[in-house]
Amino acid sequence: PLWLWMSDQAASCAHCGAQGAASLRRCARCKQASYCGAECQKAAWADHKKSCGKGGDKEAGAPAGDKKASSPAPSVEVVSFKVMEATRACDWRGVLSWEGRMEELMEEQPDDMCNTILSIFAAAYRSGFASTSSTGHLDSSANLEERRVAVLGTMERFRDQSQAMCNLAATLLFLDRKGEATTHYEKARALGAAHGFFTVECSACQGLGLTAVKEGRLEEGVELLRSALAAVPLCEDKNPARELAVLSTLINALFKMDAFDELETLVPRYREAAQEQSRSSGRLDVMELDSLLFRARLHEARGRPEEAATEVRALLDLIRENETAGQDMLYFCLAMLDQASSSLTILDPELGDKELIESVAAQQVKLQGLWQQP
Repeated sequence: PLWLWMSDQAASCAHCGAQGAASLRRCARCKQASYCGAECQKAAWADHKKSCGKGGDKEAGAPAGDKKASSPAPSVEVVSFKVMEATRACDWRGVLSWEGRMEELMEEQPDDMCNTILSIFAAAYRSGFASTSSTGHLDSSANLEERRVAVLGTMERFRDQSQAMCNLAATLLFLDRKGEATTHYEKARALGAAHGFFTVECSACQGLGLTAVKEGRLEEGVELLRSALAAVPLCEDKNPARELAVLSTLINALFKMDAFDELETLVPRYREAAQEQSRSSGRLDVMELDSLLFRARLHEARGRPEEAATEVRALLDLIRENETAGQDMLYFCLAMLDQASSSLTILDPELGDKELIESVAAQQVKLQGLWQQP
């Protein structure tokens, strides 16, 4: 595989094959191929320049005396190394800076490597959306996930294929392409049922429920979401975040139906699970912010405005404590305050608590400034 190319090249002279890492010298341009000395480098240049780049120069790794070379593009091996380096550093911009070479990276590679490359770039685009809110990033992610679905089907890796279908459907649903999302969720659910993939069935059922809710089919959506919640204990991955995700979707749907009795049971359950998730991960989970907003909404719906205001203040305190937690967290904090302002009467400019409204507005301005910093 390309990712192993570096270690193979660094172990011996790329021309004569002599061993001895301590005495070898790497090509000055690509930093990959190694040589015993100038003679081996000159002898190998005619072949090496095809992978090092089209040509080269004294400054960029061509051996002394080669006057015809010009500035080369990085080789495929260099690009692959740079992409993996950026991936390990969670640097989505670094990954996407090589997007123009993605097709070249996949040339003549086996399907499993192509799937890995597609997955890396799709994830980078999703991270880019989280940081910039650019739906163009989501469109690109959806296109790559669709290609992954096809590749995984060719490989008959049906579990991974059905999970990729769910990822694709979730992205399409966010882009308001509900019909396409439903199609992929239904395919994933059928594939999961056929092979006994409970995790996939749960995810697909949750997605179909959310889609139904978005289309105004509340009762159908809530029943699907209840089925997804009941299936959580059967999921193979035993991921505690799965219960939180299903609960969050179900709670939002129940608020639309004014099903407050059921919410009195589910909201505390969600709060407890979210706090446990933060404790186990050692950092704030965005679900914990969500749980405070759910509690505020429920208190207000039940005619308890003072308790609702207390939850909003707790939400503000938690956000202030985590202002330096990174761009993704800033994005979610801003979204949470926007949602609070639009859903709570106590934050209504005409009817609400003036002091609390000013506190929320000031925090929004501060977070916006932090988020826009490079």
